[in-house]
Amino acid sequence: MKKIIPLLTISVLVISCTSPAEQVSKQITAEGIMQHVEVLASDEYMGRSTGTDGEQMAADYIINEFKSLGATSGVEDGSFIQPFPLLGQKTDKNTSLRISGNSRQSFDYYNDFMAWPANQADEVRVRNADMVYVGYGIQAPEENWDDFKGVDVAGKVLIVKNNDPAYDDNMFGGDARLYYGRYTYKYEKALEKGALGVLIIHTTPTAGYGWNVVSNSWSRERFYLKSGDATEPAQTEFNGWLTYDASKQLFEQAGLDVDKMLDAADSPDFEPVALNGPKLNLSLDAEYRTINGKNVVGVIEGSDPELKDEYLVITGHYDHLGITTPIDGDDINNGAEDNAAGIAGIIEMAKGFKALQSGLKRSVILLAVSAEEVGLLGSKYWAENPTVPVNKVSANINLDGTNVYGATKDMVIVGYGRTTLSDMVVEAAAKVGRTVKPDANPSAGIFYRSDHFSLAKVGIPAIFPNPGNEFIGKPENYASVVDSVSGANYHTVNDEVNEYWDLSGAEADFRLLFKVAVDVLNDNKLQAWKAGDEFEAARLESLKN
Repeated sequence: MKKIIPLLTISVLVISCTSPAEQVSKQITAEGIMQHVEVLASDEYMGRSTGTDGEQMAADYIINEFKSLGATSGVEDGSFIQPFPLLGQKTDKNTSLRISGNSRQSFDYYNDFMAWPANQADEVRVRNADMVYVGYGIQAPEENWDDFKGVDVAGKVLIVKNNDPAYDDNMFGGDARLYYGRYTYKYEKALEKGALGVLIIHTTPTAGYGWNVVSNSWSRERFYLKSGDATEPAQTEFNGWLTYDASKQLFEQAGLDVDKMLDAADSPDFEPVALNGPKLNLSLDAEYRTINGKNVVGVIEGSDPELKDEYLVITGHYDHLGITTPIDGDDINNGAEDNAAGIAGIIEMAKGFKALQSGLKRSVILLAVSAEEVGLLGSKYWAENPTVPVNKVSANINLDGTNVYGATKDMVIVGYGRTTLSDMVVEAAAKVGRTVKPDANPSAGIFYRSDHFSLAKVGIPAIFPNPGNEFIGKPENYASVVDSVSGANYHTVNDEVNEYWDLSGAEADFRLLFKVAVDVLNDNKLQAWKAGDEFEAARLESLKN
């Protein structure tokens, strides 16, 4: 007995030193995650495309899981569903872009330019429009940067350089592509300035991808949140892209050198340059269809009388690409990694939140969004029509593209170092002997390509956890194998559970994030953006209300 008593004492001490969150996190298992993936990524769900029966089946499954674990509805009617209207737009390929002036030039749709109605109109007719080159088209007060310099560009077509300035490591995050460098920012700025239209100059270095990505992506059906008035005159009439070669011809007509103009944009002293001489003529026709998307919103209420009206939002998209052209007889894009696995993580973490409910001060919003694959539209709709006040949301953790290939020593946080939330992940990881790394390729702008971005835009501190690559117990070249397999399967019919899947990685990552989430829920303050971050101003403004 003398030998047994010390062992029992040690066991009691270990148990007593283990936090409730640590204990509950162990209920998140690879087996539990896989059960949800096998359902959501089955052929029966038909790829979960927005507006389809597959989407409805997936929504029903998630709702049933939320109900069974004891979550309540996050929408007023008790349905768990936040519907949102979507407009599908296809531009007629018989589209013409002509430049008149000293000489006439005609550019080919798809090969030379891409354009589409920006105001949800059936047709766009632009005649003899003036054009002005506005460099990057950026106004960033925190960087002392203004490409417009007070010039009135209303009613004109803006020609814009892609990306954001990267010549100085101390400005615009250096090589990291900020939101200022995203095409969506350029189009939003044109709208704000009352421009008639906008064309972004494409080069492979400034975009990070070739023209074929632009032409293939924008020639397909596009989706938008449906607006109330499709013909509001104040709206920009068209958005688009222009190849480098077409841009060169356009600038030559105005007596300008496109390379010198692109270089000139890399200066805070840049001023808009009118393209004197040439005029733009554009004829666009488009057809539309209306579909409805569905966000699923569940809540696990906190226990603190004062703080339970503050929230942590866990997001993940449950939609995928649906049914496409068959490859070797398979036409269903199952979306197992992207993002059945992320939704499985939300459900498994939710069980933990419910188990700890009496010890959680704040509440948790479980937000499974749709229409991510067509432009982050479900999360955008929630951010613009939030089910709780934005200034009551402490933070957002977004689960998209989970580690399904095995446990790693590391984890990547897209948004590393930008929020106090990111710091909490670093601290929690260190306690279990893991490291947290920033995105290895910030110039790709990954931060702006998943649902957390929609919440960040309205000021909510957000992170996007990504898998690490320091695999435990795997062959030496395993990380390269994973990159190859995952890359080849991404957005194809091959995104299914395969022989490489090892959900010990997802298990470990979800357990870590669960503990971070509990810390956020019980922290004595709301999370924040770091001083000077591009989303800090939106956060501070929201907190005034």
